[in-house]
Parts: sequence; structure tokens; C-alpha cells
Amino acid sequence: MVEPILEVGRLVKHYPLTRGILFKKQVGAVKAVDGVDFTLHKGETLGIVGESGCGKSTVAKMLVNLERPTEGSIKYKGEDITKLSGKALKSVRRNIQMVFQDPYTSLNPRMTVGDIIGEPYDIHPEVAPKGDRRKKVQDLLDVVGLNPEYINRYPHQFSGGQRQRIGIARGLALRPEVIVADEPVSALDVSVQAQVINLLDRLQSEFELSYLFIAHDLSIVRHISDRVGVMYLGRIVEIGRDAEIYDHPTHPYTQALLSAVPVPDPEAREHRERIILAGDVPSPTNVPSGCRFRTRCWKAQERCALEVPELAVPAEFRLVSGPAAHDSACHFAEEKQVVPPEATR
Repeated sequence: MVEPILEVGRLVKHYPLTRGILFKKQVGAVKAVDGVDFTLHKGETLGIVGESGCGKSTVAKMLVNLERPTEGSIKYKGEDITKLSGKALKSVRRNIQMVFQDPYTSLNPRMTVGDIIGEPYDIHPEVAPKGDRRKKVQDLLDVVGLNPEYINRYPHQFSGGQRQRIGIARGLALRPEVIVADEPVSALDVSVQAQVINLLDRLQSEFELSYLFIAHDLSIVRHISDRVGVMYLGRIVEIGRDAEIYDHPTHPYTQALLSAVPVPDPEAREHRERIILAGDVPSPTNVPSGCRFRTRCWKAQERCALEVPELAVPAEFRLVSGPAAHDSACHFAEEKQVVPPEATR
């Protein structure tokens, strides 16, 4: 494997809770992200999945510096960008761009498509001198499958799928090396989702991009990702190659998540085991001690309340090579196939 282009280490984002009007006193914190580790290699797609509120979007915002981390490091090509400012940070931000979730609210309705896609050139004029900007914008429209003559139209004149293509074109304007895609197809129709995913796939090869792809839909994540990380309550609980996660999950939460995947084949549906979790996700202001999943886990024991499980290859798989030997944050990790492999492809 090539050297990592992004390395995230012990990343933390806490939002303080305060009380009082004149004299504010901190009474707690929302632990949105609480110790996340992963790497992203050049040309790779890392998918991040998990239920709403687990911290996926907060991680994405910290990677593009829309949020500053409370603790931890984000290294781009070995340099910790959390310690940068001014021109040095501006240079790095050019190479890490974001595609937002909602194409209806992420585009300024008062700006033309040409102004939206060309706006990054106002911040980084060295990329495109003013005389070349119109041609560059039209080229980008063509690359994402839109008519270059649409350059003077406004966002309201486009469908949802076309708007997301405009958002992708804006993300490509500065020729970044990393694209952070925060649920880029969740607001689109299923048929349009497939078109946008295929577009992202083509652009990755054409521009040698690395993707951090965040989504709820497990089948989409499997289709586009090389590796998959599963998040729960601010932490990654399991990470590995797509086949390892989908066909050989070892963490109970991953197993429960995969068991909820809709299976269209009646025969396959009869052979899958549906895991129903008890209770609700704990509040991020009052997370459980030890393992955060223990309050809903059928394997929980006393050790789970006392020790925080390490995200590593489980001891029972360390001496055995195979798809189950991937990182899992569980004291009692055990390989368990809950869905027939063809059902999630």
C-alpha cells in the first residue's frame, strides 16, 4: 500500500454546554467525535457508515477545516494541518475539498453556475487567471456531464441530480487530491444516485482522487469503497476492506447494522439473521463508561463497563490470516455472517 495521503489520529471534537447568561459556566460537553483514527491512501475510497448523530459529518467538517478539532491530529502528507494557519493552511485547503449533502441548500441561489464553480478561483487566483476562468468553468461542466452553455443559468433551473453535479464541479475546480463527500447522494432519487456514483467513480480515475465517502446506504458504500469504517457514538468501532466488513463482520454493532439491510431475494431473506437492538443510542453528553455500545449489546459483560476496547485486530485473529483479521473495537469480537454476501452487493 502506498503512503497515506491523510492520517487522522485521536481526533476529538467536543461542544461545550454552558449555563447562565452573563456568567456562563460550562456544565458538560457534547462529545460529537471522541477519538477517531484512520488513514486514507492515494487513489483510495474510504467509506464511513453509521447512524445519524454518530459524528460522521463532524469528522468531514474537521478535515476541511470548517470545524477546529478539540484534540488530535489531521496529517496531510505527513504535516499536521491542525497546527497551520494563514498561507500554509490556505495551500492545504486547496488540496482537500468537500461535496456537501444537500444540493438544494449548498448552492447560492443568487449566483449563476459560472460564478458558483468559479468562486474558488477568486480565493486561489494562481490556479486560473481571470482570462481563462470562463473556459475552465465550461470544461468542468462538461466533465461532470452538463452542457457548458448552462454557465449563465441559476441553481433553481436545475434538477437535484444536476445541482449535485454542479457541487462536484465546484469541488474539482482547484484540482484537489482529496474529496470529502458528505452523503452526496442521500437527497437524490435512486436512479440519479447511480448516475452520480458512476460519475464519482470515473472522476476518481481521471483526476487521481482520494475519497472519504460518508453515507447511510450500505449498498452504495460497498459499491464505491475500498475500505469501510463503521462509527458509533463518536468512535470508529470497526474498519477494514469492504469484503471483510460486509462478509465477515466481527463487531456486534456492525453485525446489527448489516442485519437491517433490505434483502430483495425471498430465499436470501429467510437465511439472514435479523438482530434487533434493545434501547436507544445513549446521549453524546453522557456516554457510557468502557465500551459505548455495551448498553445495547447482547455480549456485554462486566469487563465492557470497565475497559475501553482498543480498535485493533482481535487477539483470537492475530495469529490467523484471513478476512476476520481486521480492526475491531470489541472485547468479545467474533466473526458472524448475518447477511448472505450477494445480498449487500
